[in-house]
Amino acid sequence: MAVQQQITTVTSANTSGTWATGICDCCADLGTCCCALWCFPCMQCQTASQFGWCFCMPLLDTFCLAVSCCLRSSMRDRYGIHGSCCDDCCMICFCYPCVWCQMSREVKIRGRATSTTVVTQQIRTA
Repeated sequence: MAVQQQITTVTSANTSGTWATGICDCCADLGTCCCALWCFPCMQCQTASQFGWCFCMPLLDTFCLAVSCCLRSSMRDRYGIHGSCCDDCCMICFCYPCVWCQMSREVKIRGRATSTTVVTQQIRTA
């Protein structure tokens, strides 16, 4: 009789349909806001990198806001956050630094909220 092990990995994340923090919740993560205050491009590049994008993509935003709109839309899709591209563009046009701080906090919070469970089963064969 042989014994085989089957390992299954299950990854789950919080998908509440809303942003974890509000657009003006700077006190939720003072480190992010301080980083944005002293070196905003550094915070943008770090956020893009943590989300899995090329870290230098936000630097293209100096010519148009398309990168920020695409990143925010991609975040909403990945994390199951309700909204629209029109909402994203309006928020970015009127509250650019606050939107980036919110996206940075979201990436940090969702990264910590993801949990992985490993299930091991033993299968006996004759």
